[in-house]
Amino acid sequence: MHAASILSSRRDTEGSEVDIVAFGIVTAAIILFVATGSEIGPAVVNSLAGQGPGPDHFLLNAFLLNIAIIIFGWSRYRELCDEIMLRRAAEREARRLAETDSLTGFHNRRSFNLSVDALIDRSATAGRAVAVLMIDLDNFKQVNDYNGHATGDRLLVECARRITAALPEGTIVGRIGGDEFAVAVPFEPRHSETVDSIAAALVQAIAEGSRISNATIDVTASIGLARAESRTTSSPALLEMADVAMYHAKRQGRNQFSWFEPQMAHEMRFRADLEAGIRQGIPRGEFVPFYEQQVDLETGELTGFEMLARWDSPQFGIVAPDIFIPVAEEIGAITELSRSVIAQALEDAKLWDPKLTLAVNISPIQLRDPWFAQKLLRMLVEANFPPQRLEIEITESCLHQNLGQVRTLVTSLKNQGIRISLDDFGTGYSSIGQLKQLPFDRIKIDRSFVSSMLDDEDSAAIVRAVATLGEGLHMPVTAEGIETQAVLDHLRQYGGITGQGYLYGRPRPAAELGEWLGEEPKTEVAPDDTPEVKRA
Repeated sequence: MHAASILSSRRDTEGSEVDIVAFGIVTAAIILFVATGSEIGPAVVNSLAGQGPGPDHFLLNAFLLNIAIIIFGWSRYRELCDEIMLRRAAEREARRLAETDSLTGFHNRRSFNLSVDALIDRSATAGRAVAVLMIDLDNFKQVNDYNGHATGDRLLVECARRITAALPEGTIVGRIGGDEFAVAVPFEPRHSETVDSIAAALVQAIAEGSRISNATIDVTASIGLARAESRTTSSPALLEMADVAMYHAKRQGRNQFSWFEPQMAHEMRFRADLEAGIRQGIPRGEFVPFYEQQVDLETGELTGFEMLARWDSPQFGIVAPDIFIPVAEEIGAITELSRSVIAQALEDAKLWDPKLTLAVNISPIQLRDPWFAQKLLRMLVEANFPPQRLEIEITESCLHQNLGQVRTLVTSLKNQGIRISLDDFGTGYSSIGQLKQLPFDRIKIDRSFVSSMLDDEDSAAIVRAVATLGEGLHMPVTAEGIETQAVLDHLRQYGGITGQGYLYGRPRPAAELGEWLGEEPKTEVAPDDTPEVKRA
């Protein structure tokens, strides 16, 4: 029995004892009242009729005292009853608060587990299975960052309402974490498609836009599912499996659901190792800058380098950024990681020819930091690095998250002399109007279009359109992903384009840049096809 239940029982017992004592006092007073009243009653009547000396004063005083005791006892009895009722109501409210989430009214984690364990037991007796659905709102932190926690709470309440509306009778719902909900559904073991339908309905319901505080907020959900067909599986175990499946759904692109499979546990262990390695690797200096050449395609002149972060892990070896960057963003380590590699890159670039630029990618999460510009400028001052040599690359997708904040950041950085480029252009929905609103210095064509332009007419048309757009806006253009001589030759026809890609060599650490910086570098193609790349 839980301590709260024991305490409640003890208090109920004490309340009963008080009831008995108070009732006994009143009862005794009433009996005494009747006894003394029978003695003094006739004497009072005779005295009033002038037929006797009147009642005995002692008995009269006892009689009056009896009346006072009855009145006092009854009043106290009512007070005690009211006090007990209030205390019991407070205990019920305390139990309710201990078992439910105050924001949504759903079960909290503890009471959800207790309820689901009971459901598993009942379902096993009836030959039914139980599925637990772990629901996590995608990118909910951005809602809090952009709109405030009050708006975030209102969104959670709205999502809770939609979850409730999408569920059949007999389900159990809980709020497990900040933006995590859990649902337990009993179902026939041979008809798991019933649970699929519920999960699909939840994904669809949550994805509908919400109008909160005069703002339209779009949020999606990733859902993980796990099932129990016997009493041997507990609710906490189901939640853990559903949580693994939920993260799998996130890695598959979010806004979908996925059933738990045993191999996912191995993925989660790998993920846990990655998280631990990232947290430990940042202070150890395991994240280092690599550099990719940027070349003027018309003159063959080396114009600068783009810094690309690599993880030199003692456990995993050299890890590419597409592996560790998303994880670092999710665990809140991207800001410190980026600061570390940028600081190293600034020190490396100080040793280059002053004409060479350093291009650095910025995470969307860093752009949400209102103090990012000041932090970056401090790093430039500490490194004694000219801001005119630094180029910040912002991905096109960032423009749709908070255009006003991006505009403020871009303007602040440009006022200090830092150049700004729009990265991965063509993969999002940027308009020419946005390009005119934001003072970009360069457009970068995404590598997916460049690498396929010779085989895909749409990609070729996009590359041609961006090159023409850059010329019309008097904005330099860089083509990423140049890997063959044929692609290079095709791009040269547009004139005035800067390029980068594996044709000019794979990214290298600072210690291996001597060939590119100290002499005329060679591309990694056959000698008779090698374009000359000149030092700036």
